[in-house]
Amino acid sequence: MCSLLPALFAGLLFAALLPALPVVLAGEAVQFSWDWLPALGIRLSFLIDGLSLTFALLISGIGASVLLYASSYLAGHPHYLRFFLFLTLFMLSMLGLVLAADLIALFVFWELTSVTSYLLIGFVHDDPRARRNALQAMLVTGAGGLALLAGFILIGVAGGTWDLAELLAGQGLQAHPLYSGILILILLGAFTKSAQFPFHFWLPNAMSAPTPVSAYLHSATMVKAGIYLLARLHPTLSGTPAWEVSLTCAGLLTAVMASVLAMRQTDLKTALAYTTLMALGTITLFLAGSTPYALTAAVTFLIVHSLYKAALFMVVGNIDHGTGTRDAESLGGLARKMPLTALAAGLAAFSMAGLPPFLGWIGKELLYAGAQDLSPSALITGGVLIANALMFAVAAIVALAPFFGAVRKMPHRPHEADWRMLAGPLLLAALGLLAGLSAPMLQPLIDQTVTGSLAQSKAAGLHLWGGFNLPLLLSALTFLLGTLFYLNRSRLRLTLGAFLIRLPVFDRGWDRLLERFRGFAGWQADLIQTGKLSHYLTATFAVVGAVLLATIWLRLPEFGFDPAAPLVMWIIAAAIAGGAVFTLNPHSRLANIAGIGTVGIGVALVFILFGAPDVATTQLMVETLSAVLFGIAMLRLPGIRERRSTRRQWLHGAIAASVGLSVTLTILAIAAHPLDRNLTTFFEENSYLLAHGLNIVNVILVDFRAFDTFGELTVVLLASIGAYALLKRRLPRGEGE
Repeated sequence: MCSLLPALFAGLLFAALLPALPVVLAGEAVQFSWDWLPALGIRLSFLIDGLSLTFALLISGIGASVLLYASSYLAGHPHYLRFFLFLTLFMLSMLGLVLAADLIALFVFWELTSVTSYLLIGFVHDDPRARRNALQAMLVTGAGGLALLAGFILIGVAGGTWDLAELLAGQGLQAHPLYSGILILILLGAFTKSAQFPFHFWLPNAMSAPTPVSAYLHSATMVKAGIYLLARLHPTLSGTPAWEVSLTCAGLLTAVMASVLAMRQTDLKTALAYTTLMALGTITLFLAGSTPYALTAAVTFLIVHSLYKAALFMVVGNIDHGTGTRDAESLGGLARKMPLTALAAGLAAFSMAGLPPFLGWIGKELLYAGAQDLSPSALITGGVLIANALMFAVAAIVALAPFFGAVRKMPHRPHEADWRMLAGPLLLAALGLLAGLSAPMLQPLIDQTVTGSLAQSKAAGLHLWGGFNLPLLLSALTFLLGTLFYLNRSRLRLTLGAFLIRLPVFDRGWDRLLERFRGFAGWQADLIQTGKLSHYLTATFAVVGAVLLATIWLRLPEFGFDPAAPLVMWIIAAAIAGGAVFTLNPHSRLANIAGIGTVGIGVALVFILFGAPDVATTQLMVETLSAVLFGIAMLRLPGIRERRSTRRQWLHGAIAASVGLSVTLTILAIAAHPLDRNLTTFFEENSYLLAHGLNIVNVILVDFRAFDTFGELTVVLLASIGAYALLKRRLPRGEGE
């Protein structure tokens, strides 16, 4: 019973979303929020409208079926509980992403999906291939996530708000000077997440994850996040040539390329992975448009793909579980041994193939109708036709080849899966049929998504029969070409293999990229991490001096200097300068200690003159203690041997001079402006009232900055313990002589 709790939890989330359905269908949105970072105007906000509700229902509903499926598929696995923890966190991250109404919250959930998918793809952690593929997915989507964050920051600057509802209610950012940068960064984030060309290579490799993960990741989560982002920001960013060309090129190329690659596969799971790429490319392609038919086609095909893809992945899992293989060339005649799996496969594959009266038929008709609104319509229609025909053939390979024909010898004796592994695929496949037969019931949600979330005046209608028109002709041509592709699949695979072997393999390029990156990192580490403190100090102070001087040079600030200071201040300054000179003696540590102590005592005298005797007392105590400790330590060190070359001495002198000059000029620049007394006034007014202390400095250290002071005391204590241990160390006899 405990194994069913994750599925029950997902089902409860699905049920919790249903009360929002009547509100959304009435044309309203549900929004609730809490203050998160009020100083930055960031709130943890959630928005339920047509688009987010569609995604949320798919995520929670399909999540419930996948979790139920996994309770049997992974039964007895040593890391069973860990898997369900990862998968549940994955589901919650995706729900947070599609419901987030704030850009920063959306980004946080976006990254959580990358992290949890990494854990799921690499779940079989003792498999080097799984670890490699998980890292690849994490790095590709994580890099895109960084670009997305930069894009969100630019949107916040350009739009003046982080709130999505306010951004979507505005006039859009198409005419803003930052639009080009925003578009590039957003597309990088979306394309890496949804595996659009040229970032497509990581998604098929994610098949190293267990089948329940593949079913969920490919149907309703992770890869659909990029699609959601493009749809969510469609009203704000669409309508420009840059948007249309970018999405058209990436989407069309991804769809056609992936369908061709899918046809070449014999592993059923890998073939389905490439069909996911085809679907993602198709949806991206139609989001390039801004017409009712194009956007209705994108939303409808999103639902179509989610239902049949989750069902088919679970079907393939049942085949693998029941026979020990998922190689299409090794399967046949399973319908008698696995009738319910065959039924689920047939229903889901019919929707994937776009046959009536399934929802896939309606989605395909809308694709052909919407292609006429895109430009260039002839090229796009041809590309969609080829992709759909190849998908028809792949659907037949998955649904017909394993279950019909001659019975073949398989690693295991075929047997049907239990009810937990059948309920999900049967239900989702049946929903594809029911949704097609009752399309008018789905129409209101599609309408609200297209008109409300995507800001269109109306949505196209969903119907099984649209009359004798061009989409009907293209559908008939799809079935004809798809049948030819299926019947000649062996020959087609050989032809495609001979052609594709000449093309660059992005996956191998990824490995070479990582190897070169590691080599560069090693060279950089050898260059920087020399193990010599003098090198680190030289680099640090050189950067500090260069940055400060460059800033002063560029800004050319005013400098405040008062030569009419009291004589005693000039005397103290001269003593401090003399102490600094003493520290330059390279042959006497005693002179170095005396010079440093003189500088410290001079600073303490300055504190006394400016009315801070307690700070001065602390300074004197620290200087005295430091001098004693340094003196004791120096007595145990060998004599100074100067080994620096003259060139290095001049280099160090130049760096020291640049740092000293830059710091001096910075202080003089600060002194040229009136003192900002905001903090001073606050402490003067509140030290006694809030902390009940008369000494402002003590109150700041003990009350207002108590944790800071505690940290400093801890550091001092640890340093004292270390110094004591060094001083008490006894050298072996004769070693110190």
